[in-house]
Amino acid sequence: MEWLFSDDYFGYKFPEPQYLGAKYVHRGWIAENVPQNAEVVLDAFGGSQSVAYTLKQMGKTTLTNDFLSFDSKIGKALVENNSEKLSRNDLDILLSDNSNPEYFDLMDKVFSDIFFTHDDACFADSVRSNVSKLNNPLKESLALTVMCRSMTRKVTMGHFAHTQALVYAADPKRVQRNRSLVRPLKDLFLELVPEYNAAVFDNHKPNRSYNENILDLLPKLNDVDVVYFDPPYCNSHADYQSFYHLLETYVEYWKDKDFVNGTHRYEPKRYSGFDKKNEALESFKTMFRLSQKIPYWILSYNDRSYPDIETMVSLISPYKNVDIKRKKYCTSRGGKGSVAGSSEILLICTDK
Repeated sequence: MEWLFSDDYFGYKFPEPQYLGAKYVHRGWIAENVPQNAEVVLDAFGGSQSVAYTLKQMGKTTLTNDFLSFDSKIGKALVENNSEKLSRNDLDILLSDNSNPEYFDLMDKVFSDIFFTHDDACFADSVRSNVSKLNNPLKESLALTVMCRSMTRKVTMGHFAHTQALVYAADPKRVQRNRSLVRPLKDLFLELVPEYNAAVFDNHKPNRSYNENILDLLPKLNDVDVVYFDPPYCNSHADYQSFYHLLETYVEYWKDKDFVNGTHRYEPKRYSGFDKKNEALESFKTMFRLSQKIPYWILSYNDRSYPDIETMVSLISPYKNVDIKRKKYCTSRGGKGSVAGSSEILLICTDK
């Protein structure tokens, strides 16, 4: 990848995500379209946070947001956080016995024998019980981020929308390809801590991670120079809450949800407004109206999504001029929006 930006911050490495729809592979292309004179940039749908992290590396004041708590914690751990790392003493706290009755056995009760063995689920419960003992919101977010990444490494395909995790972990051929399937969750966690610690850096800007629906957040923000939108690709990508429900359950440690179907996904889901056909169009109209004072927009999209590209341009045109850039997928990357032959789209939107 050829970067157009020269800065020492690019010596830091974002821990590669295992997350369907993550823009990790496109982050250089997106960065090339961010005006170099922009000072404050908002990543409205932060997701894995790989783009927000890149914006931070570019030396921008980076605001990132996601309506899912576990995604927001990644932003807090690696974008908002400029200095806090997990020390040996912090690890001793996290690995101590589970002594908090508020965080006792949710993972074990809900997900043992589906995604994890009893021992691994109990380990996850124990770490979650000790996170608040760090008494530091940035370190707490970092610990939760590392644990969530550990759990995706532990499960075949890295998501929780199937019930074959333990079946696959018993398959010698699959284990040969991916040893993580049979490694203790504790080992994966401890292995990842140094990688995430090394990703923490200070770009000397007041970066911030939010956890809100973007339609609620936009009216609260002022003086944003660029907004990057990576909304759910309605009708062409996975239902993220179904695929990553376990991570949200873990971070929130819910006790007032129903856990439904074979994967024990939480119900009701969090409200997005962008992932259903009967809601997406109005949500886009509202989002663009609320963003009209932001001079420059970049929107990631896909040519198999709803609404189609022509409709998206028509929704943006009252506020901005639109330039369309395309990258064709030559191989499939997961989800029918990224199959070979489909195109990843950037809509570059500038003031009229």
